[in-house]
Amino acid sequence: HTKFYHRFHVVWTTKYRYKVLRGPMRERIREIIRQTCQELGVHIEKGVLSTDHVHMFISVPPHLALSKVMMRIKGRSSYKIQREFPELRKRYWGQRFWAR
Repeated sequence: HTKFYHRFHVVWTTKYRYKVLRGPMRERIREIIRQTCQELGVHIEKGVLSTDHVHMFISVPPHLALSKVMMRIKGRSSYKIQREFPELRKRYWGQRFWAR
C-alpha cells in the first residue's frame, strides 16, 4: 500500500508580463487549464488568475514529473488561446504566450 503527497505551488507569467488575462480570454484560459489538469489526473487545490500571471497549488500523481505537467498546461493553453484570439498575434509575434 502506497500513499503519495506531491503538492506544488506554481506561478507563471504572460510573456513580457502583458496584462491580457481579462474577460473572455481569462475565462477561456481557466477552462483550458482545468481541462488539461483533469486529463492528466492533476488536482487543482487552489488557483488564481491575475491579469498577467497564474498561481496554482496542485497535487500531481507520482508518475508525472512537474516539468511535464507544466509543459503540457502552458503549451496547450498557449496554442489554443492564440488560435481562438487572433488579436494576440500583434503582441506576441513569436509562438509563445507564456514566459519561460
